[in-house]
Amino acid sequence: MFLYDAFPKEFLWGVGTGAFQVEGSWRKDGKGSSIWDHFIHSELRDADSTDASSDSYTLLDKDLSALDFLGVTFYQFSISWSRLFPAGVVAAPSEKGLQYYNTLIDSLLYRNIDPVVTLYHWDLPLMLQEKYGGWKNESVIDIFNDYATFCFQTFGERVKYWITIHNPYLVAWHGYGTGIHAPGERGKMTTVYSVGHNLIKAHAKVWHNYRKHFQPYQKGMLSIVLGSHWIEPNKSEDALDISKCQQSMERVLGWFAKPIHGDGDYPEELKNEFSFLPRFTEDEKNYIKGTADFFAFSFGPNNFKPPNTLPKMGQNLSLNLREVLNWIKLEYNSPRILIAENGWFTDSHVKTDDTTAIYMMKNFINKVLQAIKYDNIDVFGYTAWSLLDGFEWQHAYNIRRGLFYVDFKSEKKERIPKSSALYYKQIIGENGFFPRESTPSLQAQFSCDFSWGITESVLKAESMASSPQFCDSSLYLWNVTGDGLLHKVKGVKLKTRPAQCTDFVSIKKQLDLLEKMKVTHYRFALDWSLILPNGDLSVVNRQVLRYYRCMISEALKLNVQSMVTLYYPTHAYLGLPGPLLQAGGWLNRSTAYAFQDYAALCFQEFGDLVKLWITINEPNRLGDIYNRSSNDTYWAAHNLLIAHAMAWKIYDEQYRSFQYGKVSLSLHSDWAEPANPYFESHSKAANRFLQFEIGWFADPIFKTGDYPATMRDYINFKNRKGVLYSSLPSFTSEEKELVKGAADFYALNHFTTRFVIHEPQNGSQYEFDRDIQFLQDITCLSSPSRLAVVPWGVRKVLRWIKKNYGDIDIYITANGIDDQSLDNDELRNYYLGKYVQEVLKGEYMIDPSSPE
Repeated sequence: MFLYDAFPKEFLWGVGTGAFQVEGSWRKDGKGSSIWDHFIHSELRDADSTDASSDSYTLLDKDLSALDFLGVTFYQFSISWSRLFPAGVVAAPSEKGLQYYNTLIDSLLYRNIDPVVTLYHWDLPLMLQEKYGGWKNESVIDIFNDYATFCFQTFGERVKYWITIHNPYLVAWHGYGTGIHAPGERGKMTTVYSVGHNLIKAHAKVWHNYRKHFQPYQKGMLSIVLGSHWIEPNKSEDALDISKCQQSMERVLGWFAKPIHGDGDYPEELKNEFSFLPRFTEDEKNYIKGTADFFAFSFGPNNFKPPNTLPKMGQNLSLNLREVLNWIKLEYNSPRILIAENGWFTDSHVKTDDTTAIYMMKNFINKVLQAIKYDNIDVFGYTAWSLLDGFEWQHAYNIRRGLFYVDFKSEKKERIPKSSALYYKQIIGENGFFPRESTPSLQAQFSCDFSWGITESVLKAESMASSPQFCDSSLYLWNVTGDGLLHKVKGVKLKTRPAQCTDFVSIKKQLDLLEKMKVTHYRFALDWSLILPNGDLSVVNRQVLRYYRCMISEALKLNVQSMVTLYYPTHAYLGLPGPLLQAGGWLNRSTAYAFQDYAALCFQEFGDLVKLWITINEPNRLGDIYNRSSNDTYWAAHNLLIAHAMAWKIYDEQYRSFQYGKVSLSLHSDWAEPANPYFESHSKAANRFLQFEIGWFADPIFKTGDYPATMRDYINFKNRKGVLYSSLPSFTSEEKELVKGAADFYALNHFTTRFVIHEPQNGSQYEFDRDIQFLQDITCLSSPSRLAVVPWGVRKVLRWIKKNYGDIDIYITANGIDDQSLDNDELRNYYLGKYVQEVLKGEYMIDPSSPE
């Protein structure tokens, strides 16, 4: 479950970039070319030049302002090797390049932002590739160490966190194997592992160099960023599947982590699988192991895309960051961990409304919090990736990963905060997660007249023939040893007694359950098509009426009142008598008049025993059936409204004076929350959902006698734009008078909260008229059918009903969740407990948006 809690006080919050991705200015001030400059112009010809990037080299102040906005405690950036040394080899550095990095570091320290400096983030100077073959050649190890030495000498007094290489797995695998990264070599596996071998040795050499010559007085720490996917078994209890997952992790993360954070050697899995794997000598093992002052870990899309290049071993990729942190803890003796890169991506057309990124961030960071609080994993910092939009390697500018949007084609290239920036700023400011919608548990009691009920759908009437023992006067012999059948004894008649309600077997079972539940009310639905098979009063099934009366009267003996629903349609079963269905169902106004007659019959037959009536269950969901066009949906709904109002009027005029009951209809009333709280369009979409879903029926009955103005105005707006050809039916003055006030209480079915996005849609169906989409919050507890468990949503919808329709009595006529457990239904138990607690708060009208 989602954890609401704070991170440790000393926890570090940061954001990161890679030099090649954001600096631009690839030839400015004498900068040398890197392998990525060459790769873009030779392999990614369709990609824009990196000059069209975020241009951080010349717009440093804008980056600093973005950092100020977030309130981070560190900034992880990389130094462009070829900007300092155009040829790659250490000589006199480029003065302009040196000035840029000095200014950047000084500016960060002035803001109390720690620089976390990466020496190599994939942009090897091109001349080293052309002269030596890049990382295939061991000579580059010493050249890299010389470059690192210069950086330590020049910046080390001001830098306390160093990263040697960012994600060497991707350097070796994609740079020298798949060829989708620079230098773009599609080499043999021997080359890939040879490159990895050299990267490990290069890192170890730089670590020892720093440890011996710089750390004693600079007091910094140094590590290497290792990236990985996470993988889970198809069958969690299958030892072979678990073994395959372990092998997959060892082939990716273990390839570099075991030599550096483990025993100095490769995993046995790799050594057994690849005979050509380079070997470390014993001296090299001792030299390499332990060459990291903390475990810097990268977990993001670069480690998952493209997935066909990962050794999945037939198992399942997963984004569960908490699980992989546990794996690191177990494999490498509980190291201190820095999340050195984490985040997701959006499509290139997304500007500042990166709603999905908010939920990915929420999920990832909460998994880190859970790892710290529940698993005692020593994570000391988190790096959101990345600060701003830039060049995304093989994807060029086709995806975006920044917290800040940059229009690459604009002259000023302003850094505009996205939703994810606003959300990350909030997390940093609060140092964790605090429930904005929840309030403390309320220790109180419901009012004495509060009703507790249980509900089910259509109660199928049982035939008395299924219980013949009291009404059949014949005597039978049971041929146990022969054919096993009952044989009537001719000429013998027994004395019988009159039929009784308890002769119905199913009623006995229902009563036993009701008695155990200790409820005050039992809600069930009658079967219209069984009572009136022809749809009119020409044929009335008296046996069925007797069954329902028995159910109601026997329940009353247990002090359980029945709340009777006259009509309970579902998506699978419309529940109309056949002739009415054949005549067009609810598209035909005659069905409303037939319903009026049916309701009057039920009031007449059961009204002396029933005090609470529901005419129609969830008429606002019949659009699922009448969905040929939005006009069909609206006309079916219109006729349903008229049918309900006529039934209410019949009761009000003919039965209320002596039966003293109350009548309403039950509306599906889920709450809608803007998926992105930082965008007004999402808030408007959430309100639009409520108006189209609830106000559609509630406004005419409880408020105006007409459909919501929001609903009419939006449909007219879309009609004027030419993207919609729908129209709401108009009420005549007589219909308005009929409908308005035609309910004695508000009845609602509430199950979940929807997270709503504004998304323009074209089409001729009702759901397209609303211009909304739903987002699944992956951090929410949810049921097997993916219903989110959001208890405060019920309190918000109760508050919304009161605000819109006044102080009217409210009955929650259905609330619950699917739980596949046979007996220990923990999910349902949790759900009901939390939702009842929120209803209790609602009775005391505690504001769900207030922390008080």
